Amino acid sequence: MPSLLSSRVAVCPDREAVRFEGRSWTYGDLERASLLVAQWFTAQGLAPGARVAHVATNSDTTLIVFLAVARLGAVFVPLNSALTDDDLTYQLGHCKAEMVLTSHDLVSRIETLWSPRDPAATTVSLDAFGHGTATSAEALALMRATLRGVALDLPPPTPDSPLVVIYTSGTTGRPKGVLHSHRNFVWASEVFVSRLWLQPTERLLTVFPLFHINALAYSFGGALACGGTFITVSRFSASTFWQTAVETEATQLNILAALGNILGRRPRSEFRAGHRIRKIYGGPISDEMFRLFREEFGVPCLIEGYGMSEIPATFSNPFDGPQKPGSIGVAAAHPRLSDTQVAVRVVDDDGRPVPVGEPGELLVKSPLAFLGYLDDEAQTREAFDDGWFRTGDLVKADGGGYHYFVARKKDIIRRRGENISGAEIDAVLLKHPEVVNAAAVAVPSELGDDEIMVVLVRQPDSTLDHEAVLDWCRVLLASIKVPRFIAFADRLPMTPSHRVAKHVLARDAAVRAQARDMSVTASAPEA
Repeated sequence: MPSLLSSRVAVCPDREAVRFEGRSWTYGDLERASLLVAQWFTAQGLAPGARVAHVATNSDTTLIVFLAVARLGAVFVPLNSALTDDDLTYQLGHCKAEMVLTSHDLVSRIETLWSPRDPAATTVSLDAFGHGTATSAEALALMRATLRGVALDLPPPTPDSPLVVIYTSGTTGRPKGVLHSHRNFVWASEVFVSRLWLQPTERLLTVFPLFHINALAYSFGGALACGGTFITVSRFSASTFWQTAVETEATQLNILAALGNILGRRPRSEFRAGHRIRKIYGGPISDEMFRLFREEFGVPCLIEGYGMSEIPATFSNPFDGPQKPGSIGVAAAHPRLSDTQVAVRVVDDDGRPVPVGEPGELLVKSPLAFLGYLDDEAQTREAFDDGWFRTGDLVKADGGGYHYFVARKKDIIRRRGENISGAEIDAVLLKHPEVVNAAAVAVPSELGDDEIMVVLVRQPDSTLDHEAVLDWCRVLLASIKVPRFIAFADRLPMTPSHRVAKHVLARDAAVRAQARDMSVTASAPEA
């Protein structure tokens, strides 16, 4: 990562690299700022390999500290500031954070949660790096005046050095830390450039949080790799999105189905025809979404693809065609390394290849694959089969190299761009003294991804009702994980191994029909 930034500074030091809500950074300023912060980190005792957590919403400061951590050879761990106290405490403990960088308003919360558990860890407000200043020039001046560092006298990180941890949920309930190297990250960024034929004139806008691989590696990494400009906002606002696009002169955007559908359902009075967005990457992209963005919103190029935190940049429809709507595309290749190709297999439960057109589990062998799950050799071994990563997703191939997503094999609910563990919700529900059994399953959302339905078996003579279940979940779960639909049943379908047959439950029309929509019957919090 340090050499990627330096290579851009060598040819375009005065080009705008980052735009955040009125603050603008050139490539040269970005390097100067990240070097100052890296030197300060060294003075605080951080060494290569140290894990530095970041708990805040998107900002330009996020990117500066990320680059500083990379230059130091330490490991950047961006976390969701909207996590519950329990989730945040777990992730800080799991990653063994030596320093936590956070916004001023969250310092006391972090210190309350984390300091008693690790007195040696340091909590630092991002204001120390100019987070609250009006301009980037003021931020840089503040850093020069207040950060007391030492000259870096450390060997630079190698391509195989760990760089970043992205937490992702799994069926075991607790999220796993996906560890990527410098090489993984830079190559994923370069592959994203080839996906959309990005040019140095591109202005890449993301409204996704920077604790996602999509925003950090594709959008920010892609901007660095093409020598363009990265644009972000602290939070997504659907009502002002098109005005933001016009004001920032964005040319490229990443979407998920929910985001596309949200924009499609907003009043057309919010749309601004003067926007410059011409390229969109994301998925799934329905026929209606293709029509909407091309015909109504004036975006000519939409590219659908597929990737995971563990295996970014796996599939994509080729920019120069042919493109097949509804397909996740063909296996990716690195744009400048002819022998670096993603390999894929589609297999049945016994690991045997399935016929063309038949669904099977997707296995991937990729040069961009993650290093492993952080401090979890057992989970890492379980995720691979002789070097092939088991995605847990069902796909089918058409014989021409194009693949089509079918369903998720794992117990993952994809809601508003977040991967949510059904097992985690189950565990929270089973803590209730009046619940005998419970299961959370994905049901279709009108926005194009999933909604959460929970089905519970109550104790005999229980008075537990829908509102009480909702209140229980609101206390113990982050808002994004609170179920929308709640149903009660006398029993749940079970597998021969005595597990809840969630795939059966999710398809049970009778259960779905009697489930209460709590977004209608109660005032649900914003996710």
